[in-house]
Amino acid sequence: MVKLRDIQLKGDAKLTVTYKSRADVPEKEKWNFADIYPSIEKWEEDYQSIQSKTEKLKQYDGAINDGASLYQFLAEKEEVSSKFNLIYVYGMLQTDVDTRDTAAQSLVDRAKQLAVKLNAATSFFMPYLLSLDEDTLKTYIREEPRLDYFEKDIFESFRYKTHVLSKEKEEILSNLGEALSAPSNTYSMLNNADIKFGEVTGEDGEKIELTRGMYSKLIEDEDRAKRREAYKAYYKPYLQLKNSIASTLAASIKTNTTLARLRNYPSALEKGLFGDMVPKEVYENLIGATKANIAPMHRYAAIRKEKLGVDELRQYDLNAPLVDGVKLEIIYDEAYDTILEALAPLGEEYVNTLKSFKDLRYIDVRETPGKRSGAYNLGVYGVHPFVLLNQHDDLDSMFTMIHEFGHAMHSYYSSSHQPRISAGYSIFVAEVASTVNEVLLINYLLKKETDTEIRKYLLNHFIDQFRGTFFTQVMFAEFEKITHELAESGQPLNADVFSKTYETLFREYNGDKIVFDDEVKYGWARIPHFYRPFYVYKYATGFAAAIHIGEKLFAGDADTLKAYLEFLKSGSSDYPLELLKKTGVDLTTPEPIDNALKRFGSLIEEFAGL
Repeated sequence: MVKLRDIQLKGDAKLTVTYKSRADVPEKEKWNFADIYPSIEKWEEDYQSIQSKTEKLKQYDGAINDGASLYQFLAEKEEVSSKFNLIYVYGMLQTDVDTRDTAAQSLVDRAKQLAVKLNAATSFFMPYLLSLDEDTLKTYIREEPRLDYFEKDIFESFRYKTHVLSKEKEEILSNLGEALSAPSNTYSMLNNADIKFGEVTGEDGEKIELTRGMYSKLIEDEDRAKRREAYKAYYKPYLQLKNSIASTLAASIKTNTTLARLRNYPSALEKGLFGDMVPKEVYENLIGATKANIAPMHRYAAIRKEKLGVDELRQYDLNAPLVDGVKLEIIYDEAYDTILEALAPLGEEYVNTLKSFKDLRYIDVRETPGKRSGAYNLGVYGVHPFVLLNQHDDLDSMFTMIHEFGHAMHSYYSSSHQPRISAGYSIFVAEVASTVNEVLLINYLLKKETDTEIRKYLLNHFIDQFRGTFFTQVMFAEFEKITHELAESGQPLNADVFSKTYETLFREYNGDKIVFDDEVKYGWARIPHFYRPFYVYKYATGFAAAIHIGEKLFAGDADTLKAYLEFLKSGSSDYPLELLKKTGVDLTTPEPIDNALKRFGSLIEEFAGL
């Protein structure tokens, strides 16, 4: 393990160097795309194969009349879908490492066009399936034993019976797929390829171009002037484009509410929760319980103001370190080794598997011009997980790494232990695996560290992680709920409405100690998750579940370890709430949320005491 006290720095730390081009990055720190296709010719072969088989799938329309033909259609559809996944991912991953790569973008565009054809060719099936009565379907399954593989999936489709339209309408919606995704695609291009943040002052006084990765470091700088400069530079393009971005967000929300209405859902929220079988009360209780226990968050703002010694606490002060003179720089290799040690409670198999990901090039490590911002894991069935990072050698980057590694190991275990049809897991449970890893890491670091100042620094870091992963995501979830309800009631959506809603919520969640700069109310403009409706609340529920599981794992609870590893191997073999119940977490009750909020309160007390 890297000794944190050995890398304690006084004063300003040098910012991690951003590579000027992808060619400068060592091969061992870049994805190997040959793991998917050894050549573009192989990609083209699969593309042409999918095209021809798509036409064949369309011929099943009106021709499924017994168990054998039903099985044949489903088996061929799964094969085509699997190949399509590979051709799309191959282009998408290359686009993400350089959003300016027109050749990679062309592959994605061709795959999207093919997706429209594939969806149109198979759009007849759901209306057909739901036109059958249950007895007929059971007869087909008895006739064809191989349908056992698809049986659970087939009957899951019956839950959607009231939400599936006629064959003609489903085909129309399928053909509109690319157009309906235009708001999200437009925002993605604006946010990742077109927005430039301008320049900030470097350590030698020269002007350097601000990047997102650099911003994440500068906004935590001890120098308030640097924080303010970075903050203003970062928000400037969002303010300049506020009306354009408001237009894309409004279009995305209205598209979602329209689809919910067309498909006979009571609301867009209930449409968003339907697939996971999550009652809307879980969503509403999350918001209600958080706001009822918001006092520790407000107290933390007061502690921040006092510790920073500022007359006015502003948004660019909310990530500044509260422990003077401590900066932690942890290079990538050392961070990886520390992560492996921190995850020891998960067993040797887990740790050794994760260790191999590094040498096998499952991880794309460095920030380079044009690379997609942030971090993610993409599990590709039949290949392996792909983890994207924008690594800066600090504590935040180490937590980002261990978070994404949680997703990657979840993908690995699910793909290794589930058939293709149930290997993919719900987003609802995905954040549990990632956040359990974060809980194990902070507990490991706190247990090992004896230096009082660094312990305070780590506590402060955990509090800020809690604030960002739980409270901020609940605030985002309420923003989504309010704006969708405005659309459903016919109210206008524009930059002013978004800003007023966001500012009101920010004040409620963060308290009255913060003096507002004009940029605060435009926070909605920089959140890409708003284009994936009713997604962010899962960070908060996942965090609450992870607190429960992670604490027990760290304490060495053998039963929890066994149940948790089974959870990771379960894929989508059951509904998310049921999978979590097997680990001892029941999110239909207030207990997990209340326990998480109590844990946050105790962290504030401990930090204040130190």
